Parts: sequence; C-alpha cells; structure tokens
Amino acid sequence: MAGLRLGPDDSELSQQSRAAPADLISDDDRSVAADSWSIKSDYGSTLDDDQRHADAAEALSAANLRAPSDYSSDKDEPDAEGVTSMLGLQSYWDAAYADELANFHEHGHTGEVWFGADVMEVVVSWTKNLCIDISQGRMPNHVDNIKSDPVEQGDKYLSDWSVLDIGTGNGLLLQELSKQGFSDLTGTDYSEGAIDLARSLAGRDGLPNIHFLVDDVLDAKLERQFQLVVDKGTLDAIGLHPDGSIKRVMYWDSVSRLVAPGGVLVITSCNNTKDELVQEVESFNQRSVTQEHDETPKDKFQYLSHVRTYPTFMFGGSVGSRVATVAFLRN
Repeated sequence: MAGLRLGPDDSELSQQSRAAPADLISDDDRSVAADSWSIKSDYGSTLDDDQRHADAAEALSAANLRAPSDYSSDKDEPDAEGVTSMLGLQSYWDAAYADELANFHEHGHTGEVWFGADVMEVVVSWTKNLCIDISQGRMPNHVDNIKSDPVEQGDKYLSDWSVLDIGTGNGLLLQELSKQGFSDLTGTDYSEGAIDLARSLAGRDGLPNIHFLVDDVLDAKLERQFQLVVDKGTLDAIGLHPDGSIKRVMYWDSVSRLVAPGGVLVITSCNNTKDELVQEVESFNQRSVTQEHDETPKDKFQYLSHVRTYPTFMFGGSVGSRVATVAFLRN
C-alpha cells in the first residue's frame, strides 16, 4: 500500500539510502511485523492513539527495523514516534517497494499481502456481495451471510462497476477483484516502485488489463470518478505521517471527489475501529456542510455496512477485532 499503503506512505525527507545487506529486512520479517502490529491493534478504541503508535513501533522493532540516518542523527535506534513517522513517509515506501521489486525480478516473489491473505479474501468476497446487492436494487445493512453467486453469474452485475484501489501497492487486491468478475479496474500509488511491481505481477499473472498509474491520493490527478473506491491500509499510513491529522482532512476531500454519486467507498483499517471511521466521516460531512452554500446541503457520505465476521477479542472489558472494513455510500 503506498499512495499510500499501510502496514508492515511525503517527500519532505530525502529518499532513504539503501541499507547494507546485514540490515535488510526479509519479506518474512516484514510480514511478522505487520501481523504483530495488527494484533496489537486488536482492541480498537480501548487503546489511545499514543499506545497504538507505540505498539506499532514495538512490532516493527521486533523485525529488526533500524531507522536510516535521514531520520535520526543522534540515536542508534528509533523511538516509537520516529518509527511511526517513517511509516507515513513516501521515502519509506519507495525503499520498501524497491526491495520487493528486486525480490520479484530475482526470485519471483510476489511480496506481502497486507493484513494477510485471509483478510483480503474476506474484503474481496464481502465487497463483491455488497456490489451485487446494490446492483439488484437493495441497500443492505448486513451482507456477511449473503450466499455468493458463482463468478459467471456475478459478472453481469460486476462488470459495470468501475473500481479504483487507492494505495494499491503490489496490486494483488485488484487481481482478486478481477477474479470475482470486476473488469474496469484501476490502481494508484504514489510510489513508482509499487506501480512497477503491480504491473509486473499483473502481467505475469495474465491480467494485463488492470490499469496502474502513479498518483498521490492527497493530490489526485485522475479526471474520472469511480463507482467503487477501495482503501486497504492507506488511510492508516496517512495518519502516521507527522502531519497526519491535516493529511487525513485532505484525504477525505480528495476521496469525496473520486467516488461517483451513488458509488461506494470501502475502507479496511487496522488502526481504526468501525465506530472511529464512522465518526471521522461524520466530522467530514459536518465540515463540508459548513463550507457549502446550497439551500439544502446534505452529507457527502453515509454509513452503509461493515464486515461482522472478523474474529473478535476481549480486552479491558471491551470487544474489538484486529481489522475493520466499513462501506460508505456517496450521496
């Protein structure tokens, strides 16, 4: 995910110098860090923001991630805030995707599946069912238990949906959506290395019709709108930038222009609960209404549904899951 992608992307800092071989992180280590971070974010709003960011730093430290000299001149190891900031910087993702692209060319490695293959499978299946439901004239509040149509039956509904994956990373989410019957697919990322990798993987896997292009969601240059916009970890990464609160406002302004009226935004996050995402949308709606001068202003987004099948955990008397996937309707 970059443009952004989250997990385990600003050009304010110079491109990271490539680490010495002894300092390179393997794909397995990076995946362990991502999984650890997700698990430590299981409990959603029971952890305050500082604790979540500290947990993220701890998980990444467990994978032996060292901060480049660009970020600290007086410390051998990054503190929690330093690591957190790195995950919100384009230079971090440029370096990460340079490594993944090299691994692909040398060994054929696909790279990591952010949040894991199981989560991606849930997101793809759930999103497919949601879109079919909407295509059939239903606005569902519960889509988890809908029986999936065979792909050939879903094609007649899904082929008409234009899809944008913001912060597409290696593009695997779009590949899986393609297998379900979606055909008008576009992926953007602000990291050129991510787009090179996504194109290479799609070409290898016989899916050359997926369109990938370099674009920053915070300053999107796309001139079209999409009926379905998906975000798997990008908002998370934006929030980890040192100016995360400002950039999250920019994110919603931009995304509201990318989703076509009547279209759907599906966000998957490991650093926000469903309720927190809904609250953030409500705050955006309130800002938008105050800025508009229409006689009858209305909310730009409204909550539609969310995944209810993720495993849950009890912590401190509260129940939470390690990821949240929420759909919003663009009015």
